Amino acid sequence: MKMFYWLVSICCVASTAPALTLEECLQIARRDNPELRAAHARINAAAGRAVQARLWPNPELELSAEDMPADNPGLSDSVNWAGVSQTVPFPGKKRLDGQIGDQDRRVREWEAALRERALVRDVTGAFYRVLALEQKQRVTAELQTLAQSLADAARQRVAAGAAGDQEQLRAEIEADRAALESTAARRDLAEARQMLAAWLGRPREPLGALTGELRPTIPLPVSDGPLDPHPQLRAAAAQRERAALEIRRARLEPLPDVTVGAEYGRDTAANESLLKFRVSLPLPLFDRGQGRQREARAEAEIATQESNAAEQKLTEQLALARARMAAAQEQVDAYRARILPKATEALRLVRGGFEAGKFGFLDLVDTQRTAAEAQLAYLDQLLELNLAHADYEAWATTAPQE
Repeated sequence: MKMFYWLVSICCVASTAPALTLEECLQIARRDNPELRAAHARINAAAGRAVQARLWPNPELELSAEDMPADNPGLSDSVNWAGVSQTVPFPGKKRLDGQIGDQDRRVREWEAALRERALVRDVTGAFYRVLALEQKQRVTAELQTLAQSLADAARQRVAAGAAGDQEQLRAEIEADRAALESTAARRDLAEARQMLAAWLGRPREPLGALTGELRPTIPLPVSDGPLDPHPQLRAAAAQRERAALEIRRARLEPLPDVTVGAEYGRDTAANESLLKFRVSLPLPLFDRGQGRQREARAEAEIATQESNAAEQKLTEQLALARARMAAAQEQVDAYRARILPKATEALRLVRGGFEAGKFGFLDLVDTQRTAAEAQLAYLDQLLELNLAHADYEAWATTAPQE
């Protein structure tokens, strides 16, 4: 119960804040949503790894003393050396490491674009859900007021002897049910507003009022266009290119990196200067990069199959979203053209007949309930149409239009 009153208080506080449009909500989400911000941070991290991958290892400063007398330790009677060594990567390794890093950055960029698409869908859906629940809350509140007035009228009729007790009981049951539905509608609205605030990255701040409307007619897309521009497929393609570079890099793994060094020494006892040059390289006898090459080939196969799966999923999701839009549009049109006008006309006739004594009290209650249920069902289908369109835009190959 405390949670319910807390959610309701959010709605009351939000009513005093400036109204937000869908475009403004999307702007806030792009700026403050933590998941999207994390996706952009991954791009910067990948860019940093790409820079680091191109760098050679640092040279090493080497200092040593040889032939130092054990009974008189010190540098004055030893051979002292100072030198520098540098590991030189095999030609092509660092270039490929940098290219792999660049490709990984591109993968992160497309993943961030895909995350933004999903965020636009989620924010849009949450925005439309709040609009629909606001209308449903108004309908249930009106139904509660009407049901209560009918219950009062029924009690008066029973007291006057013009109706039986069953009429009063039926009216009171209807009033109680309408009150429960109104309470549930307020709770659902408060939860929907809280969800939208979370998508905006502001779960602890009042959301504010929303301004906008659910679209009753949305043209069904004729063509989905080519699949290539979609961020999900671009990310998969970048993964394939990265895997191909990893294979090339794995083939270079057994080719050794050379370490070269030069040292200057001083034999203090003999008062002589010395020079030393050193070249070392590992012998690929045991570790010839077999495991890395096998891993790279497997990763390439994974990237290829995931790319194929992504294309299949995209095609499937687009078809499902289009089917949802078509079905929802058909339902919305049916309610607007036939069901709602009939329900309204039926209510008008029953009210007139009740006042003229042609219909009973329970007929009026049933007709009022039917009209309210038709209005609520229409709002459900209207929300479904707009949610289906938001889902379609998330999977569409072209960028969503806001």
